[in-house]
Amino acid sequence: MPLPIAVLVSGNGSNLQSIIDRIEAGALDVEIKLVISNKADAYGLERARSHGIPTRVLLHTEYDSREAFDTDMVRAIRDSGVDESGVVVMAGFMRIVTHVFLGVFENRVINIHPALLPSFPGVYGQGDAADYGVKISGCTVHFVDEQMDHGPVIIQAAVPCLPGEGGGGLSPRILKMEHRVLPQALQWLVDGRLEIDGRFVRLKPADKAVSQQPLADIEPETYALIWPPLEEGF
Repeated sequence: MPLPIAVLVSGNGSNLQSIIDRIEAGALDVEIKLVISNKADAYGLERARSHGIPTRVLLHTEYDSREAFDTDMVRAIRDSGVDESGVVVMAGFMRIVTHVFLGVFENRVINIHPALLPSFPGVYGQGDAADYGVKISGCTVHFVDEQMDHGPVIIQAAVPCLPGEGGGGLSPRILKMEHRVLPQALQWLVDGRLEIDGRFVRLKPADKAVSQQPLADIEPETYALIWPPLEEGF
């Protein structure tokens, strides 16, 4: 039986769409019970509605505190059928959640960030990385805690950065990776394969055959993304 989840969005919702696409392809064993946005005009709401997924708008500007806002989010999520054993996905949700929220969904909230954390946290991760002149950037899926873009890392994907391209040029390459790693991290969580040990998240072996090469057979010493590429002799 699919695991009930709630998805939080603030904007376009392309990561929400990637989850929907994996569900419809039979690769992701979850059911989206509710999509919540803190912005009434978020396109992610339209994506949800077009697939028959219930939506809810909670405007954070109408609350006196983050805690009050989180209290109503918890209530809405529970009312939708997602309890403490479900999962909450922050898919481009531009709000920091508090202990009120995290205390209910402990170690059951994940977020996608468009940079290789802990570098370049915050809203402008792609632009900050591009402006800094890094050679490699990417995205990070992590468990959520009360600090911004801070919780234990589940999975990261790296992409090359090109000199002078800016965040606008870098962002599409990162976004393609976001659409792959977020559903994967979610399925690992659904399968009970993620174990948090302080700052470390350990991936347990699968109890069924997977198409990817088994993790135990991959040598970390020889597995890397290097950009610009090394030349012959190095």
